[in-house]
Amino acid sequence: MIDLSVHSSKESTKTKPKLLDQVREAVRARHYSQRTEEAYVVWIKRFIFFHNKRHPAEMGEPEINAFLTHLALKERVSASTQNQALSALLFLLGSRQGCLSS
Repeated sequence: MIDLSVHSSKESTKTKPKLLDQVREAVRARHYSQRTEEAYVVWIKRFIFFHNKRHPAEMGEPEINAFLTHLALKERVSASTQNQALSALLFLLGSRQGCLSS
């Protein structure tokens, strides 16, 4: 399971893998392809940076909609690219319901 809790002390972050490392582990546990893993990590990074480095645990549907709208209107990406970004974000945020237990 990807831990989306926000850590306040540096000590607690040393004991658990970083968020993107947790994503990589969860993707590998599901036997997704290496390209899918790479794409998901890139989209998750872009999502986090789009929202000024907010932690995904603090975000939800409105932030996903804002990001996808930005991709469509400002970056003018195709529908399939938007779907790929959405899939990556759903993979990440789905862990809130325990969907990503490894």
